[in-house]
This record gives sequence, structure tokens and C-alpha cells, in this order.
Amino acid sequence: MSVETIEKRSTSRKLAPQYKVLLHNDDFNSMEYVVQTLLTTVPSLSQPQAVSIMMETHTNGLGLVITCAQEHAEFYCETLKNHGLTSTIEPDE
Repeated sequence: MSVETIEKRSTSRKLAPQYKVLLHNDDFNSMEYVVQTLLTTVPSLSQPQAVSIMMETHTNGLGLVITCAQEHAEFYCETLKNHGLTSTIEPDE
């Protein structure tokens, strides 16, 4: 084996598995509240993205909020729950 092969093998890293944060539709929270909660919970979302997620959730019963590392996904999921929204995470396959 050449030195180059050994170096490549030792520097290649396995990417951390990604998780989907899912928002479930409910009959309790207003659309405006859901959009505001999404914006404050996931700072990388824009207003149009938050509205799109809310509409997807409202229409289909389930909406994809974000796909990210497990630790972040768990944090976003818990934060949404703490604001009265129903959220779950699942591995992104």
C-alpha cells in the first residue's frame, strides 16, 4: 500500500446520520402561531419556508421541517413540543 492510500483511508470520515424533523397537524394552533413557532425554533428558516411547511402540514397531516444531525433534530423536536406543537423525528434514509 502506498502512503497516499493510507492517508486517504485515515482521513475519510463517515458522515453522521441525518434525521428528519416532522411536524404533525393539529386542530388547536392557529396557522400564524405555527409559522411564528417554526421561525423562532429553526433560525435558518425564512418566512416563506415556514409558511410552506405549515401549509404542507395542514394539507397532508405531516410536514418536513428540516433534515439535520440527530442532536439538532432532537432539540428542534423538543422545542416545538414545548410550544404546544406535535413533532417527531425519524432517520433520513
